[in-house]
Amino acid sequence: MAVYELQNGEIAIAVNSMGAELKSLRKLSTGTEYLWQGDPAFWGRSSPVLFPFVGKTDRGEFRTKGKTYSMTQHGFARDMEFDLLSKTEDEIWLVLKDSEATREKYPYGFTLKLGYRLLDGGVEVLWQVENDGDEELPFSIGGHPAFYCPIDEGAAQTDYLIAFDAGEKVVSTRINEEGLALDETDVYSLKDGILPITEHLFDHDALVIENGQAKKVALCRGDGKAYLTVTMEAPLFGVWSPPKKNAPFICIEPWYGRCDRVGYAGDLKDREWSNLLAPGQVWKAAYQVYVEADS
Repeated sequence: MAVYELQNGEIAIAVNSMGAELKSLRKLSTGTEYLWQGDPAFWGRSSPVLFPFVGKTDRGEFRTKGKTYSMTQHGFARDMEFDLLSKTEDEIWLVLKDSEATREKYPYGFTLKLGYRLLDGGVEVLWQVENDGDEELPFSIGGHPAFYCPIDEGAAQTDYLIAFDAGEKVVSTRINEEGLALDETDVYSLKDGILPITEHLFDHDALVIENGQAKKVALCRGDGKAYLTVTMEAPLFGVWSPPKKNAPFICIEPWYGRCDRVGYAGDLKDREWSNLLAPGQVWKAAYQVYVEADS
């Protein structure tokens, strides 16, 4: 296991080879750390990659190639050692390839590459999936970065707001206690794109915002000024904090995939929001995290 650090005079990041996980996002002029540093009392991770599944499967199983396999929540990549592929002053890439161990639980050939590129005022997270096999590759992938909220000492999370570049509302697919999608939805009214953070906002687990309802999500102080913004092209995303724990962070999670719907018993390739990659082809996506500028 190794930790790699990059900085550009404005932003500093740290990336752990275990899971290729972003472990720090700091603004150098103030020393402010924006990325949750992990605490098992709330949640022990900071920003795991979700691959080759996003969310849970019904009964912890999935079906492909005529067989049934077991799978843990969010897949296995977050718990595997990645190799360093390349590193420059402002960009790093790590890689995970399929192995005998991965094929026992996910019978496909793949190469997963994760990149981090420093930007003016932030970082870009890059994903690249390559199909190394001779058959179609079904997969999901997602981010799970957690950001401090509150960010200011002495403040409460309920002093803060979430901003969406959406209309008058966002509609969330409700998730049950087993982490599976229901047919029910929750509608959250927005005023000028703003959703107040309440004590019970995450009582039903993550807000799961599907069908491209927003491409920009920001955490804001009570005056509406954003201190952290995530931009994405992902077709859906989650907004999460551990239910009923009063945890001091909120995750904004770009997804290309989602948990199973309750009772799903179909094939992996037909799973909602699954991606299908032809043999020899490469799939790419990215999202960006920006922190507040100096005032």
